[in-house]
Amino acid sequence: MKIRNLLKVFVACSVMGYAGAGSLGAQTIGSQELQQIKESFVKDANTAALQNMLTQDNNIKNKTLNWDLQGKIDHYFKYRVDVKGITDQKSSGRCWMFTSMNVLRPAVMEKYNVGSFDFSHNYNYFWDIFEKSNLFLENIIATVHKDIDDREVVTFFKSPVDDGGVWNLFYNVAEKYGVVPQSVMPETAHSNNTNQMVSVIKERLRGGGYKIREMAAAGKKEADLRAEKIAVLKDVYRVLALCLGEPPVEFAWRYKDKDGNVQTLRSTPMEFYKGIIPADYDPQNYVMIMNDPTRPYYQVYDIKNYRNTVEGINWVYLNLPNEDIKAAALESIKNNEAMYASCDVGKQSNTSQGIMDPDLYQTAQLLGIDLSMDKRARILTRQSGSSHAMALIACDTDENDKPVKWEFENSWGPESGHNGYLTFTDKWFDEYMFRIVINRKYLNEKAIDALKEKPVLLPVWDYMF
Repeated sequence: MKIRNLLKVFVACSVMGYAGAGSLGAQTIGSQELQQIKESFVKDANTAALQNMLTQDNNIKNKTLNWDLQGKIDHYFKYRVDVKGITDQKSSGRCWMFTSMNVLRPAVMEKYNVGSFDFSHNYNYFWDIFEKSNLFLENIIATVHKDIDDREVVTFFKSPVDDGGVWNLFYNVAEKYGVVPQSVMPETAHSNNTNQMVSVIKERLRGGGYKIREMAAAGKKEADLRAEKIAVLKDVYRVLALCLGEPPVEFAWRYKDKDGNVQTLRSTPMEFYKGIIPADYDPQNYVMIMNDPTRPYYQVYDIKNYRNTVEGINWVYLNLPNEDIKAAALESIKNNEAMYASCDVGKQSNTSQGIMDPDLYQTAQLLGIDLSMDKRARILTRQSGSSHAMALIACDTDENDKPVKWEFENSWGPESGHNGYLTFTDKWFDEYMFRIVINRKYLNEKAIDALKEKPVLLPVWDYMF
């Protein structure tokens, strides 16, 4: 009898979902709860009409576009940086690289007196993936003493390499390998659509990383582990060279200037890079500022291991209120200096019209549900985060010179958005803008003082990154 009663209790607890789910337990949906929930769905005439509409067409965005905003957001700006056309990253995650280079393009065009110019993104992409591969393997060697399910080790193996990045990654790889014009190392099918190539490289890196851990567990010396690392990197280089082409050591760039003269520039990637960057182009003068309401403002943060080259700089940023960021950005634009910027581009965004506003889509109103969350809650719940980098190039202000709307130069080609550009309201800036890279001379005194403080180190698995 006692055993039978114990079994009854166990079955009852299992059905109700109380098995180890905290002090309150976990409750299943019973008939009473289900009845209460079902009764909340009242199929009146409006609800029936909505159901008929939504079951026949799954495009919710088209049905929730806020008509009151149509025609209210134009693409005219009081202040706009002199930009030089739209690029296209195709099916790749290289927005950070395109944006970093787009900010530099106007100066190159002016220096060489050309009407159009683009960098070879393929060249720097080759070295970015190659260097990320080395960093991954070095991280595996550094953590061979940790369990395979250690949170840091898991993070490394989860994504050994990928296309993503931020400005400091461009800076690292350009400082080490330089840059070249597009015609010197053109795009390939794999640089334009990176998924399959990267998938193969990830598989090789995971296998190599696992073997290095097994070698360490068997007592192999550090020199043996690094010999294995080189063997893996040889394979990575081979895949990259086969899919992207081999990067040039020196080059001859032929171009026609605005006067119709055909010119030839003989250079190396590093010489070319040093010849086109501003004199103060370094992390001491160009700093990343960010709006993250989950953390204290006027504090510098350093994301552990977020770089591509072993010797390069990590992703370091100064957390600031939006008002400080806007004031600095406006001054940069007024001074004709575009900025690297990144945001949650997919939120409340109409890419066909090239406009973004927090009230652009009224999904909650259509469905009759509560979708309200502030920026802090969206970040902590992973509902929002920076997803795309673009150049911040323009600002429109009111009669008091207060920002009303802003503009991005995108890298999705001229067919996307408004001729390749995206206009977003100042309210959208508050909710979905995250970070920009800006010359420190535009920051206020409080922000500059904060840069002197020791950075707070964030882990590799941090929720914002």
